[in-house]
Amino acid sequence: MLAATASLVSLGVHRIVTLRNRPEGALGGLLVAICVILAWKVYKAWIERTPDRELAAPGAWRELGSGLVFGTALFSMVTAIVWLVGGIDFLGLRGGIGALWSMLAVAFVSGSFEELLFRGVLLRQLERLFGTVAALVLSSAFFGAAHLMNPGATLFAAFAIAVEAGLMLGAAYLLTRRLWLAMGIHAAWNFAQGWIFSIPISGGKPPRGLLLTRVHGPEWLTGGAFGLEASVVALIVCATAGAWLLTLAVRRGALRPRERSHKTIRVDVDRDADAGREIQSP
Repeated sequence: MLAATASLVSLGVHRIVTLRNRPEGALGGLLVAICVILAWKVYKAWIERTPDRELAAPGAWRELGSGLVFGTALFSMVTAIVWLVGGIDFLGLRGGIGALWSMLAVAFVSGSFEELLFRGVLLRQLERLFGTVAALVLSSAFFGAAHLMNPGATLFAAFAIAVEAGLMLGAAYLLTRRLWLAMGIHAAWNFAQGWIFSIPISGGKPPRGLLLTRVHGPEWLTGGAFGLEASVVALIVCATAGAWLLTLAVRRGALRPRERSHKTIRVDVDRDADAGREIQSP
């Protein structure tokens, strides 16, 4: 449902908006995000038939804003470290706004669709089947593997994405049991690297951002064609941030065992009944 909604709305937007880097392009990205969120609401109401706690409105702006600040600061820290080590040069400010509208569209779509899909659906359902720890590992691995199709992707780049983004964003969800914080971090990370620092986003072409930058040096430092996301620096910084968020989540009692299936419960009831013992349903 989420993928079909995102694809169909994106196709419609691309038919109307011929130039992506215009205000209507950013509005198109926002429209995709809104429609994906509405599809999520339908999924929760008609399929899971449970209240939508993950995107509940109370506290949403606070958590989303915290995520935006955290994601921007995190990528700025990665860039600063690579600069200090000598892997990036700042050549000045670009005249004009560059690819502002395109980067806003990317932030809207990635922050909404990918978080709803990988954390909202995949992580939560895997957690029901296998428990929190296994779900976090598996959903992170799926998230990294999904980036193998991107230009310039390598096995290390997929591993880095799995650890630095999958772990961190999964921990952000577990900390709040809501999606607003993770959505803010994801959107801000992509916007900061694309528009502020002109760094390729997951193997894309170098965007025209606010700062004129030149990346050089070994691939382990700069991430090569994939961008700083495949840098060892990003891996260490984001893994540390993810471990911190996960520690906070664990302290809040976020770890859950797998859910017992209804079938297993019925079997236990039948077995105990046959043995002549009176049991009480949990």
